[in-house]
Amino acid sequence: MNKKEKNIKIVTGNSNPPLANAIASYLKIPLTSCNVKRFADMEVFVEILENVRGEDVFIIQSTSYPANDHLMELLILIDALKRSSARRITAVIPYFGYARQDRRSSGRTPISAKLVANLITNAGADRVLTIDLHAGQIQGFFDIPTDNLFAAPVIVNNIKDSFDINSVTVVSPDVGGVLRARLIAERIGGAPLAIVDKRRDKPGQSEVMNIIGDVEGRSCILVDDIVDSGGTLCNAASKLLESGANDVSAYITHGVLSGEAVNKIETSDLKNLIVSDTIYNDSIHNGSKKIKLISVAQLLGEAIMRTSNEESVSSLFI
Repeated sequence: MNKKEKNIKIVTGNSNPPLANAIASYLKIPLTSCNVKRFADMEVFVEILENVRGEDVFIIQSTSYPANDHLMELLILIDALKRSSARRITAVIPYFGYARQDRRSSGRTPISAKLVANLITNAGADRVLTIDLHAGQIQGFFDIPTDNLFAAPVIVNNIKDSFDINSVTVVSPDVGGVLRARLIAERIGGAPLAIVDKRRDKPGQSEVMNIIGDVEGRSCILVDDIVDSGGTLCNAASKLLESGANDVSAYITHGVLSGEAVNKIETSDLKNLIVSDTIYNDSIHNGSKKIKLISVAQLLGEAIMRTSNEESVSSLFI
């Protein structure tokens, strides 16, 4: 490592220790020792156990379930590092919670994504690094530099290793995800594209109306940024099979998988659901048959190293 890389410190909260360890392993840097625990009344307490004065510190912390606890851990970690004279603090948030509340859906409702961005900025973070924001404009909610990485290279490599590309059709589960699906389709060699036309009556519930595109005799790959309840994916898989698809798999960046989502997917028409490890989920690690993990640790590790060395991050995706 060069001189700049030696000054990197990696700190993690409790949201995703396996990912933090994998990133540290890629960078060949031990995790900085710290305590992130709870008092009896569940208040968060943080203590940094190593000297970080003048260091370039990266906090690995998804704001996933329980979102509020993990968000508070992140904010207090930032404050502790700021008060310990860290030279620069980068909040590495693989999954940015509250991202789906990026606009006012009706009267007298909040824009919670903006509020969370303000909290992170005001806590003392100098920059933010995240993956596949639900809405790209959230980058503009921050008043500090924000890099939104894309999981596409990791997904594309796995698709190429797992499928006969000549028989694949990439499917967007809704109109809003067409750009993401088209990017994947182009990167795997110009695969055909299809779109699921759906109607969402309320959050977490959707009804598939039509399939736009030819999927007959094809292996369909659904691509999206978030799977939460799993209803949209399961309904889309059933409709694609009814439309003549041979089989249906899904690649999702963030596996929120709340409630009965895992059981729903296990009994669905999906052949496989592949999610990245931006979120730690016990249900996946406890023997799910259909849900598989791919890692973004190398992607994040490379972005961290380039950020520390003041090198281009966007060139990772060219």
